[in-house]
Amino acid sequence: MADRHLWSYKEIAAHIRVRPDTVRSYRKHGLLPPPDHVEGGRPYWYADTVRAWAASRPGNRGRRTE
Repeated sequence: MADRHLWSYKEIAAHIRVRPDTVRSYRKHGLLPPPDHVEGGRPYWYADTVRAWAASRPGNRGRRTE
């Protein structure tokens, strides 16, 4: 079953262990996929979209979640 929770910069940052400003920079430089939903000018991504993107990021060597 697909995870349809919407994530903002804050949740994405927590998932990949960086600061929210870093995620904003990724989007500005075209490194983040296009948002799945925009509400009031704010972008949101489905959790599954972020997980797939994070898994395919260069330098991701199958990091463990502890």
